[in-house]
Amino acid sequence: MKRGKKYRDSKKKYNPETFYELSEALAFVKTIAFAKFDETVEVSVKLNLKKSHSVRDTVVLPHQFRGEKKILVFCKPEKEKEAQDAGATFVGADDLIDKVKGGWTDFDVAVATPDMMKDVGKLGMVLGRKGLMPNPKTGTVSFDIKGTLAELKKGRVEFRADKTGVMHLAVGKVSMEPEKVAENVMAVIAEVKRKRPVDLKGEYIRTVSVASTMGPGVWVNIKDGQ
Repeated sequence: MKRGKKYRDSKKKYNPETFYELSEALAFVKTIAFAKFDETVEVSVKLNLKKSHSVRDTVVLPHQFRGEKKILVFCKPEKEKEAQDAGATFVGADDLIDKVKGGWTDFDVAVATPDMMKDVGKLGMVLGRKGLMPNPKTGTVSFDIKGTLAELKKGRVEFRADKTGVMHLAVGKVSMEPEKVAENVMAVIAEVKRKRPVDLKGEYIRTVSVASTMGPGVWVNIKDGQ
């Protein structure tokens, strides 16, 4: 892939073959960012997984960096007040299901109570394609709406390894203090390690890198034992 001059120049400011300590790697990411907007910092983790393995869960990041999330809650009428009091942006049942069927997805997270999933499951073509389908594995299917929304508002995000064993997750902004971004990265790594498949032998985490939206990746010296 042909890269622009700014991208190529940024790679001259560090050694792209070297594995750096996390704090140093993030300092490079901040230095080499060249976009005119506040770029997002992303961590990429390459895992050693078999085809039968699945690594997917959620993590509450210590430091928030996004704006207020628009949260939609699918629930029966008796749960609507709880959802509204907990700060849900949109609350409803059949009315919202019909709206989503029509292609509306102006929200960031969808939560559903278990008794709604039979109907919400029919929205797979719309919600699944955008990664918005409520799922028990990510804590977005629950009768505890108050607790679920509280965690989402604190900064709970989902991570998931793709078919090649790679996961990408936004962990901060270039403008943030590197120490706070580092704490977010380590929170992600800790949760990823916790999801290590029980039957996996040998190396689990192969490589970790950090990068800004437009910038090149910087290798991080984080191994299984750390």
